[in-house]
Amino acid sequence: MSTETYDLAILGAGSVGLIAADFAVKLGARVVMIERDRIGGDCTWSGCVPSKSLVKVARVAHQFRTASALGIQSQPPVVDMLQVREYLRSTIRQIYQGTTPEALRQKGIDILLGPASFVDPHTLSVGTQRISAKKILIATGAEPLIPSLSGLSEVPYSTYRQIFENDHLPAAMVVIGGGPVGLEIAQAYQRLGAQVTIFAERLLPKEEPDASEIIARVFERDGLHLVPERALSVERSGHRIAVHSAGQHVDCDLLLVAAGRKPTLDGLNLEAAGVNYSAKGIEVNDRLQTSTSTIYAAGDVLGGDQFSHLAGWQGFQAARNALLPGSNSGFSQVMPRITFTDPEVAQVGLTFAQALAANRNPVVSTWPITRIDRAVCDNDSDGLLKIIATASGTILGATIVGHRAGEALMEIVMAMQHNLKVSDLASIIHPYPTYNSGIQLLATEMAVEQSLTGLSGSLLRTASRLAR
Repeated sequence: MSTETYDLAILGAGSVGLIAADFAVKLGARVVMIERDRIGGDCTWSGCVPSKSLVKVARVAHQFRTASALGIQSQPPVVDMLQVREYLRSTIRQIYQGTTPEALRQKGIDILLGPASFVDPHTLSVGTQRISAKKILIATGAEPLIPSLSGLSEVPYSTYRQIFENDHLPAAMVVIGGGPVGLEIAQAYQRLGAQVTIFAERLLPKEEPDASEIIARVFERDGLHLVPERALSVERSGHRIAVHSAGQHVDCDLLLVAAGRKPTLDGLNLEAAGVNYSAKGIEVNDRLQTSTSTIYAAGDVLGGDQFSHLAGWQGFQAARNALLPGSNSGFSQVMPRITFTDPEVAQVGLTFAQALAANRNPVVSTWPITRIDRAVCDNDSDGLLKIIATASGTILGATIVGHRAGEALMEIVMAMQHNLKVSDLASIIHPYPTYNSGIQLLATEMAVEQSLTGLSGSLLRTASRLAR
């Protein structure tokens, strides 16, 4: 059996693999990318792309139903799930087009399709082929976590990997899980016309409590039923599915299990490569090296934050560290995240509770989104803007809830990345009316409050009195 030799072999062709491979070939490295399923990974086929496309469709349906509040009369929408599914497929096709095996090979990336397994730290088996690589990057991603729920194996259910292929609108749907994936799909199906019930002890448990409360209020207004309890069992109920918690019983036609994700490690034979791992994921150092120094790992397979943007960024850092002198950290304290419900929930840095726990003595300032003029013009009445800082103005974190929260957050992300303070945000001229102009005004309020307290405040008031 002949063995091809590469500078870098990448296991997985999702966000990590695509960005790492593209950078590596630009450095002149000989690169092979191995994918056991479909190039593009979950993000393209069953994650970001179809979910945001579904959110778009649901938002249009919601706008039809609520247009009368703006003086526009319209008929209630009629939803054709076959056409909805085709729209999701069309967006997937368009985005996948640039990452087909043919397109990647034209860039100089070799592609092998099939499951890969380590033979030793430098050798991989892919079907009947063997390849050797000086450096290897493990980027096999993650898969749905199926909870040990009584009766679940006896009923039909979907995870995020099946739900976007659904071609009928159920009368009733149950979502198990209160994280971003479950909430985005739950709200979308409710707005398309299903009656959706969510079983979760709390919606968005990682976010600020007041942000979670806003989403709960919007969901209830949309007509979703919220059961603030953990689902304990499921069973068939005629042609339907019954979901039980300690105090509730709900029948549904479609069950979505959105209870999290777990790293994909099966079949890799990591022991042969000397790579340490656990059920939580592969262990790496700050430079994304595993316990075998020539093998790196990045993205969801590490078991940490599950974001495509983080995975892609780590893919670049891992390829850089593997192929260039020196090294960069594969982790960042400035990590934005967005839940694409309506309104969106965007967060970066520490929450207020985390800042308190870290003894940072945080100063927090919160505005309802109705204090932002653009939000008022857009009828965006559910949301908030919250900035958490130290007494000296160092930004520790922020949360924005609103229609354009994800875009607005990036100003604060950039400020934190470059160690700018609240006063720096306040000093920049922002165009009006924008959502970001609200950030400037809140930052100005915080900066003025900071400058007018204590000795500095006394001196400023004295100076002002003398100037007058």
